[in-house]
Amino acid sequence: MLKVWGRRNSSNVQKVMWLIGELGLDHEHIPAGGKFGLTDTPEFRAMNPHGRVPVIDDNGTVIWESQAILRYLATLHAAPPFWPGTPGERAQQDQWMDWSVQTLQRDFLIGVFWGFYRTPEAERNQAAIDAAVATCARHFRLLDTILADRPFISGADFGLADIVVGSNLYRYYTLDIERPAVPNVEAWRGRIESRPAYREHVMVDYSDLFGRLSF
Repeated sequence: MLKVWGRRNSSNVQKVMWLIGELGLDHEHIPAGGKFGLTDTPEFRAMNPHGRVPVIDDNGTVIWESQAILRYLATLHAAPPFWPGTPGERAQQDQWMDWSVQTLQRDFLIGVFWGFYRTPEAERNQAAIDAAVATCARHFRLLDTILADRPFISGADFGLADIVVGSNLYRYYTLDIERPAVPNVEAWRGRIESRPAYREHVMVDYSDLFGRLSF
């Protein structure tokens, strides 16, 4: 059986669990990381030398890094158009997946979520937070133009790119920060929130992370 190590309020774990939910895969979830520990044990380090979640073991195939896990599971279990079969079509989703991790996730999760929510108030760098919020606003305005003529990130159909980019939506819209008016993004958010797997695995309470830089 597919085994997944990670904590439910980890954004990278949430991406993997959301995909597992969309695909309806039988699995065992093993809480790990943060208050659950395990990541510093020899057994875990043998699976992932970096000691981070998520990690999966799919009947002996061990994979770490959320993007690699997503591509592996989608290639193995998903059908087009969710995860296209041709390199050119797949690249249309791949590019947005990589953009999300390298650009949106970096600026939002590190600059805003860590800088604002997870940092104790007395230690916050407000100028850096304000700059990150403004940068994220530009990212979402860009997404708004992309979504002007399509219901999902890579086109007419929900796909893996929506999971990677969309995994940022819940926290972005529930933090007490300024956000731009982006009606196309908000309509897409509504379509994402209608999906049971998103509600189960991404719309997760994260209040125990407030003011905590330790995990």
